[in-house]
Amino acid sequence: MNILVTGANGFVGQTLCPALERAGLRAVRAVRISTRYEEISVGEVDGETSWSRVFDEGIDGVVHLAAKVPLAEKEKEAADSYHRVNTLGTVRLARECAARGIRRFVFISTVKVLGEECDKPFQADDSAVPSDAYAISKWEAEQSLRQISAETGMEVVILRPPLVYGPGVGGNFLRLLQMVDRRIPLPLGAIHNRRSLIYLGNLVDIIRLCLTHPDAASKTFMVSDGEDVSTPGLIRRIGSVLGHGSFLLPVPAAWMRRVGDLLGKRSAIDRLTGSLSVDSMPVQKELGWLPPYGMQAGLALTVQWYRQHKPETKS
Repeated sequence: MNILVTGANGFVGQTLCPALERAGLRAVRAVRISTRYEEISVGEVDGETSWSRVFDEGIDGVVHLAAKVPLAEKEKEAADSYHRVNTLGTVRLARECAARGIRRFVFISTVKVLGEECDKPFQADDSAVPSDAYAISKWEAEQSLRQISAETGMEVVILRPPLVYGPGVGGNFLRLLQMVDRRIPLPLGAIHNRRSLIYLGNLVDIIRLCLTHPDAASKTFMVSDGEDVSTPGLIRRIGSVLGHGSFLLPVPAAWMRRVGDLLGKRSAIDRLTGSLSVDSMPVQKELGWLPPYGMQAGLALTVQWYRQHKPETKS
């Protein structure tokens, strides 16, 4: 089978493509601008993208990873840029795939389509409450994909991961790694929340399974490591893997939220202090899937990569 992977040179794609090939599949790597001979340039992903060069490879299935994601809290990009890439770009690709008779289309969405916080684990059939332009664009793409599937019979599988971590991770998780490594005191010792995460290797494994499992057809799944952790619990685990303790100050969450309001950082504080978990039992039961990596193993491999590279984040 030839599997088209869009965004193949991104965080998930760089691990997914070799994993597919180890499983006996051929990864057709689509990227915006190619830098390696095995990559195919498609330019910007939007409602006008030409995918003809990719389809010349004879595609049997698709994993659509390419997306515009929020890179930093300070970046407030226009909503139409997310809509153009994440919604219109997805619809354009899906319609071309359906027209060419491609049977299975795996779309990587986000838990954020259901909201930013929850009192109990999110279920796949919960009502959508996307709260920002990124989540809205993913939700619109999901709805369009379901319509295309109903019209054409193409089997669409939607995966909604929470925060993904692993070798090559960036953003807030990388900053957290750096702060714990530098033993910076963090005011999170009094937080009692519940967060789901998914290790990169686990996400790649469930994507691979969803490409071929007959019971995955036309399903939406919440996916995670299968265990939840509080924010201070995660910090303690990271500190333990790094080989030293963590410095957690017991600052009440209400105080942190007030400071967040004053500094215009309330959404960032809410993510640190609030709960956001998913119920991944349905995907385990329906597909017989068990995450191959426990959270502790995933954190250990992430820290191993971090120690080898010690990447610097931009201020």
